[in-house]
Amino acid sequence: MNKIILIGNLTRDPESGTTPSGVSYCRFSIAVNRRFSKDSNEADYFNIITWRGVAESCAKSLTKGRKVGVVGSIQIRNYEGNDGAKRTSVEVTADEVEFLTSAGGASREEAPQSKSSRSDVTKLEEVDASDDNLPF
Repeated sequence: MNKIILIGNLTRDPESGTTPSGVSYCRFSIAVNRRFSKDSNEADYFNIITWRGVAESCAKSLTKGRKVGVVGSIQIRNYEGNDGAKRTSVEVTADEVEFLTSAGGASREEAPQSKSSRSDVTKLEEVDASDDNLPF
């Protein structure tokens, strides 16, 4: 099984476009704070890619600093760089992206949540994420 669930903040504005065959995509990266680190500022950075309807929702709604929940799978690619060196690329292909802050930066308590999945964009009921009662 290849499944990853992340909650983090966008480190930059997303980049979006379409493939030559017309499929929408959106790329962004998130910083995920390490839960049990001695230094509370330690984070891991993940490159995320979304496709089709999820990509369109992300491109419209996301900006640097927004908090998101991402569910997807990890893809690892090996390639040879222009300098001839072997390189590895790791990214998360997101099946679902949940917007945890509003476009204006309001917290969960001040704004309704929205969730983007492969099939559609829906409104979700509010969940208190301030404590450790998250299901994942």
